[in-house]
Amino acid sequence: MTIIPSIKREYLVKLAKNGKRTDGRGFDEFRKIEIETGVVSKAEGSAKVKIGNTQVLTGIKMDVGEPYPDTPAEGVMTTAAELIPLASPDFEAGPPQADAIELARVVDRGIRESQLIEVEKLCIEPEEKVWMVFIDIHILDYDGNLFDAASLASLAALMTTKVPAKRFELGEDYPLPIKEPPISCTSVKFNDIVVMDPSLDEEEIAEVRLTVATDKNEDIRAMQKGLNGSFTKDEIKKVIKASIDNGKKIREQLYRCIGK
Repeated sequence: MTIIPSIKREYLVKLAKNGKRTDGRGFDEFRKIEIETGVVSKAEGSAKVKIGNTQVLTGIKMDVGEPYPDTPAEGVMTTAAELIPLASPDFEAGPPQADAIELARVVDRGIRESQLIEVEKLCIEPEEKVWMVFIDIHILDYDGNLFDAASLASLAALMTTKVPAKRFELGEDYPLPIKEPPISCTSVKFNDIVVMDPSLDEEEIAEVRLTVATDKNEDIRAMQKGLNGSFTKDEIKKVIKASIDNGKKIREQLYRCIGK
């Protein structure tokens, strides 16, 4: 560990032991969230989300293609993430790095495991032709907690997506068939202290990370652990409770943004 991270860690730990964080939030409290939809005119759906100073843009494109052999009557969904150098000096240009792959996988899992997209309604001709949904995540500014920002931007984009049927001479355009959205909430732990919606400074000293996606019924739809540390059983229970509580608030804000 270099000198500066060591000093930073000591400072953050000292604050946390006194029940404080650098920005004045409670341990279970999110930063300010902003959601904007329809930001990319050429996409079937798009949204930009800010959580604190972290900013993520997600665009949805759709095409017609062949289904997978094991799901011949279901549409196809793929998720990709790009960490551009403009967003952080730690990001590099070129093929997707491990961080980008993990981010795409976590967002994809939350959407897929919750069955948000009704893929069976995206079948055009079984075994021959289905709608393909491409979720492209672009990081514009990185200040911690990309998982929740990317997930929320993807949800907002999907919930405002129109299937481009007219372009393919398949009738009139219509809303992408979706169910209730799962809300992702991420916590990290350092020095036996657990905080939600970590800032970049908190992420840099984190020993373990846990992302929990819950639905409106307070059921867990996906969980993803990251880094090499561990949570106790009681810590996991508290993280899940905080994820459910914050998930309710974020879901309400999401619905207001898309007009539901």
